[in-house]
Amino acid sequence: MQVLIIVALLAGYGLGIWKFWQGFERTNFEQTLSNRLKLSLLWPILWVGNESYRKNFRRALKGR
Repeated sequence: MQVLIIVALLAGYGLGIWKFWQGFERTNFEQTLSNRLKLSLLWPILWVGNESYRKNFRRALKGR
């Protein structure tokens, strides 16, 4: 059961990275590769701790 939870968490993390990466151009962030990489990999931490990031994350995922 623990393995299933870990796999589900990793899949969710990977899906978040993929979706944010694909919609990154819709955000207000500086459009550099290093910025895109950092913000994509750190999305769970930034999403929890930063309201501005949450808005941009939603914008990247939904296209708004």
